[in-house]
Parts: sequence; structure tokens; C-alpha cells
Amino acid sequence: MYSALRSIQNVARRAASTTAAAAAGKPLTIGLIPADGIGREVIPAARQVLEALPSDVMPAKLNFVNLDAGFEYFQKHGVALPTETLAALKSDCDGALFGAVSSPSHKVAGYSSPIVGLRKQMDLYANVRPVISGAAATASGEKRAIDMLIIRENTECLYIKEEELVDGADGKYAIAKRRISEFASRRAGEMAFSMALQRDAMRQQLPASERTWAGRPKVTIVHKSNVLSVTDGLWRETVRSVYEGNPEYKARVDIEEQLVDSMVYRMFREPEAFDVVVAPNMYGDIISDGAAALVGSLGLVPSANVGDSFVVGEPVHGSAPDIAGKNIANPVAAIRSAAMLLERTGYGSAALAIYRAVDKVLATGQIKTPDLGGKSTTSEVTEAVCKQL
Repeated sequence: MYSALRSIQNVARRAASTTAAAAAGKPLTIGLIPADGIGREVIPAARQVLEALPSDVMPAKLNFVNLDAGFEYFQKHGVALPTETLAALKSDCDGALFGAVSSPSHKVAGYSSPIVGLRKQMDLYANVRPVISGAAATASGEKRAIDMLIIRENTECLYIKEEELVDGADGKYAIAKRRISEFASRRAGEMAFSMALQRDAMRQQLPASERTWAGRPKVTIVHKSNVLSVTDGLWRETVRSVYEGNPEYKARVDIEEQLVDSMVYRMFREPEAFDVVVAPNMYGDIISDGAAALVGSLGLVPSANVGDSFVVGEPVHGSAPDIAGKNIANPVAAIRSAAMLLERTGYGSAALAIYRAVDKVLATGQIKTPDLGGKSTTSEVTEAVCKQL
């Protein structure tokens, strides 16, 4: 069984090593994987912002490695995630940024999503998605301040992609296998509870008037074990065991459970009720995309695919082929994802500078891409963030 102590030690060692590297000014090498559609516009925008960081907050030299992946690459070369890309990430890079992928909705022989493959190959077992807004629009039309972090288990559930089509007496039927393991569930649970404490420590540094979340840190476990009693039952029991087996978690963190359907309902009615939410892969994907509606657009929401030794920043939005190449895609999610990468690799001051610069640009209400009701271009938003830096 994967022990809580082992996981905490891994996280602590990585935090210490990345902080030490940052303090020493060691060069940071970032792999850039634009992939498909607007990924080829927002990832260069994120790089531009990274390069605009002043040396007082980003003392290390930034190196970039351009890498291939995606459905369009598959159509040309017959592979979606080249072995050369994986080799470069493992040997040359400290982290990476992934743009978006245009995975088809129908079966294509030989094709498998490169981002799903990347998560598995690099053991990026948790997808971390913050959803933050000072005035989120709820289903009732009220404005609520929210500060929610969604932890999505990243390696299994239905995303193992084991499906088969069977010819039956009454016609064809399809079967999909779902895997929930104690190992993966425990790691996701440990990530959720440890990050709940980290978020609480950061909040304590702010004046009470500036804290969106006022109470004790809280973790909400999402499941549907009233129907899927075996798979979701194992998920629920394993995540709860992380809490029950750690005295610090029990003393300092509140815990609750939420069925996934009622979670969606409550999230749109009272999003301020949630702090850290942890969910299996499929539920986490749906919840986090839905939560983006609370803050106005998928174009604003970042994420990070996190493991014990590597991190890949990834905007939550898709490839948006309908607007690709028009210079109107919102780069904010990619820029914030780049900041999350910096934060996870020990460059907290640089990450904070980017977060603040983006917030200032959005607060003016004058520089907005079409998804937010404006007419600004991708380039204009990127340049505005760079000027704030």
C-alpha cells in the first residue's frame, strides 16, 4: 500500500530541491508542446510572458525546447506522442507546457490522446485546477466570491480507454472498463489534503479582509458510490483512509462527501461552499470544465498535471478549431498555467508576479478577448500582461 508518509516525503523533497535550485539561479528548461488548434497561439503567448519576467523575481535563465504532439501530428506521422518528445521531457526538461489537442469524437485506428499518454508516461497523477473569482456568477444570478481548487485523479477511471464493441443478438453494444485502484486513489487523496493545508498557510499570510475562504480548510470527496458501490466505493474509502490515518489532517482539515450529481448542482448554486474538491478522473474532468462557467470562460482557467518529479501546465480549454489562426483566442489560461508551472518548480515570486499582472489586466475590463465579450486579440492581451510585469 502506498503510504501517506512516503508521499509527503516525496513532496517535501521535491519542494526542497526546487526551492534550492531556484535560490541558486539554476537555468530552468521548459518543454513547449503547442499541439493542435489554438494551442499554437496560446503557448507562444505564455512563453512571451515568461520571457518578460523581470530578473528580480525570476533570477534563473529560461530555456525552451519546442516539442511535437497532437492529432494533426498523428495525421501526418501516424503517432500522436512521439518517443522523441517523451525522451526530451525526461532528459532535458524541468517541466512543460501543453496547449490543446483536437481528439476526434469517433474512433480512429491507432490514435490515442497524447495528453492522456503524457500523463501516464510521466506519472502525472493529479490534475490541479484552481477556480478563483471575486465575483462569480451563480445559477441564481448572484455574484459570489469563490476560491476553489479541484484535484482530479489523472491516470485511471474510464480514461484507461479499454473499450470493445460486441455483436449481440439484438445488435451491437459497447463496453467500457473502468479502473479505480487503491494506489491512485490514495495519491490523489494525499495531494488534496496536503494542498488544503498549503492553501491555509498562504491564506494566513493575508489580512482577514482579503481572504475569500474564511473557515478551516476543507476537502470535499466526490463520488457516486450509491450506484457504483465497488469502484466509487473503493475511491471513497481510500481517500477517507488518508484522512483517518493522519492526525494532522484530522486536527486541522474538515472533510465532507458529495455525490457527483449534487456536487454539480451545489457548485452552480453555492460555489463559495467549496475549498478543495477531490474527484476520480471522469468526474473531475466534468466538474472542472463546468466550474469554468462560474468565472466567465474556459479561456481563464489554468491547470497543472502534477507528479512527484515533473509538472506540465495545461490550459483547461480545448483546441477550438473554429477560432484557430484568428488571433482571438484567450491566452490567460495558458499564461496562468505557466505561472502554476513556475510555482511547482520553486519560483513562487515569479508565479505571483504573473498572477498579479493577469489580475490587473482583467480588472480594468478594457482588454478582453471575444469569449469575455470584448474585441481584443490574443496578442493585445499578451502584451498587456507583459507591460504589467
